[in-house]
Amino acid sequence: MASSGKWIGGILGWVALGPLGALLGVAIGSFFDKRKVENTASQGTRDSFLLSFLVLSGYIIKADGKILDSEMEYVRQFLSRNFGEAAKVQGEQILRRLFAEQEKRGDAQYKKIVEQCCGQMSQNMNYPERLQLLNFLIGISQADGHVDPSEVQALKECAQWMGLSAADVDSMLNLKGDTLEEAYKVLGVSPDATDDEVKKAYRKLALDNHPDRVASLGEDVRKAAEKKFQEINAAKERIFKARGL
Repeated sequence: MASSGKWIGGILGWVALGPLGALLGVAIGSFFDKRKVENTASQGTRDSFLLSFLVLSGYIIKADGKILDSEMEYVRQFLSRNFGEAAKVQGEQILRRLFAEQEKRGDAQYKKIVEQCCGQMSQNMNYPERLQLLNFLIGISQADGHVDPSEVQALKECAQWMGLSAADVDSMLNLKGDTLEEAYKVLGVSPDATDDEVKKAYRKLALDNHPDRVASLGEDVRKAAEKKFQEINAAKERIFKARGL
């Protein structure tokens, strides 16, 4: 008889099927054995998001050819804060299996599989959920205080594969900035843009990134989205103040 974890993993839905499930393999069942999660639709949504995060985290961490402890610690803290201590332990084990899988398959083949996984995410996650996933990945790239060009390239690849854009990456990479130049990059407009263009760009960004649109992922993820939303508003306020709006 299959373990309860493997059974729950099997009914997760889209994660258990297609390239994402094939890449994670038995790790899905092992993950649920450890966590003993309740089988609910909302829990399935959260766990699908978590497993997607792990796959793409591995891709971003290895983008510069190194596994930095600062980036691994970011993932550990993310897992512990949002999903609990059991998820932190088992999640790191899954992540290291993914590193081994990349070594086994080679960079080119593994990249193709990650691209297919992103396509699967694009079909099954809504736009705000994918934006929030990208935001967490950017946090990994910034964990050591330096974003390597190879990491930016990997982020833009994942964004494109998930149906997002390079502009989404550029926007989020500048969220923590405090200059007017960075604020314009957050909104994705030129300093030469008209007031109406700035307001329109802000309204779209605020709508796409509103915390309520990721509420199904849990209150902890919603709070992270709320912080991102506050950073977007801070960028908007810098621009509005400079323009006297």
